[in-house]
Amino acid sequence: MFSFGGHHMNIGFGGPEMPGNFKATYKCYSVSMSPGNDRQDVDKGGKIIMPPSALDTLTRLNIQYPMLFKLTNKKITRETHCGVLEFVADEGRIYIPYWMMKNLVLEEGDLVQLESVSLSVATFAKFQPQSVDFLDITNPKAVLENCLRSFACLTKGDIIAIKYNERLYELNVLETKPSQAVSIIECDMNVDFAPPVGYQEPTSKARVSQDQTDSEMDVEDPVEKIVGNRLDGKNKGLEYTVKIDPQNVKRGIPNYNYKKGKITFIRNRPKVSNGTPEDKTDSFEAFSGEGQSLRNKKKGRK
Repeated sequence: MFSFGGHHMNIGFGGPEMPGNFKATYKCYSVSMSPGNDRQDVDKGGKIIMPPSALDTLTRLNIQYPMLFKLTNKKITRETHCGVLEFVADEGRIYIPYWMMKNLVLEEGDLVQLESVSLSVATFAKFQPQSVDFLDITNPKAVLENCLRSFACLTKGDIIAIKYNERLYELNVLETKPSQAVSIIECDMNVDFAPPVGYQEPTSKARVSQDQTDSEMDVEDPVEKIVGNRLDGKNKGLEYTVKIDPQNVKRGIPNYNYKKGKITFIRNRPKVSNGTPEDKTDSFEAFSGEGQSLRNKKKGRK
């Protein structure tokens, strides 16, 4: 094994070329410090931007795909794992998501060690939301699955950030299987959630009082207050109440064929049994009334 300026390279003779080990030290900056257009897509995921020279070195080393790396802050021995998005950064620099800088306790321009790694494919991960606001999401597993498409790997102990409906949610990675750092590219991973930070289960007393309140509300007859208007402008006798019997309240059948901007008139139809109307006498027949005349009919002459 030979070492050249911080890069370690394995050179083999007489046989298939073995993948090498890439290791380098770069100055670390957040994505907001990168030149050019605003790269919010980098902050939403778990991939970094590296310089073009790193791509040349990785190509010569025959690195396995997908390219995964371990980031290490040597000062406090904090590490995380990531993928690479592009090789367009300035030489000697890398740009990483802000949440990753927080996990590594890095400031703008601090040195970070980057090393290529090979990770196991994830089979399970457990997350803990850092705010009870995460419970407002209707389908959190679907939202998380969609957001994790921008990530390449997960590390136990990291606090990742996902964005949904213009809001930022932080999730603590409590557990990953089969190892503490896993690859989530093209994998079938089971996901579980722990109760959010600050979440409190309702006490038994609160549940009993709520049940009692619900039962009392069920006993009382619901009353609807109706307010009307008079044509003469007077305010007398405009309000009256109507008692509603819950047992006699019937809900209508919704019209599943409803289309916006279209009015549908539903007419009553006779009940059908075995393909024939049950009672034809009750069926509606147009213009079936008998006519009446004000003049008496003249009797014929004898």
